[in-house]
Amino acid sequence: MIARLSGTLEDKAKDEIVIDVAGVGYRVFCSAQTMSQLPALHEPVSLRVRTVVREEAFDLYGFVEPSEENMFLLLTSVPHIGPKLAIGILSGIETDELCAALRKGDAARLTRLQGIGKKTAERLILELKDKVAALPSKQRSGPASSDAALDLISALVNLGYKENKARAAAFLAVERLGEEAEFEALLKEALRHCGR
Repeated sequence: MIARLSGTLEDKAKDEIVIDVAGVGYRVFCSAQTMSQLPALHEPVSLRVRTVVREEAFDLYGFVEPSEENMFLLLTSVPHIGPKLAIGILSGIETDELCAALRKGDAARLTRLQGIGKKTAERLILELKDKVAALPSKQRSGPASSDAALDLISALVNLGYKENKARAAAFLAVERLGEEAEFEALLKEALRHCGR
């Protein structure tokens, strides 16, 4: 899967860009947070990328900040929150503010986001309140792409878990135990989060 794209910013629309990499144009969906940090057209650009493969689509989602990418993974681990809705949420609220709203159980703040009704806000709080409580604010880059996390994701996917859920669980396990922990301990911790 594509994890990073570095090339030239060729086009920019409301929620998507085109990055030219060696003559190939990659369409990448981005939140308003990421769009605001992009260079001018025809300038060099490098983005962290998450690939979402479905029967009818092969979509790329790009991020400048690791904290936003990690929040995207957590959001898409929640049932009925797809990548487009997750990007929409991240366009309407800063990552730190979203973490704070989830920690506090502030459903009223979440329902002010486009596409988020009361039930969806309550589901987000229920699923993510404990998970974001373990996260610091934006300064931490997160271990979602570390070797330990990648090994965990691979193991969880091989056990039958969906990639989004596997990534979120691996991220949390490495956050809690550290990258130097034994793989068996990390896997046990990740499975605990997968079971929630």
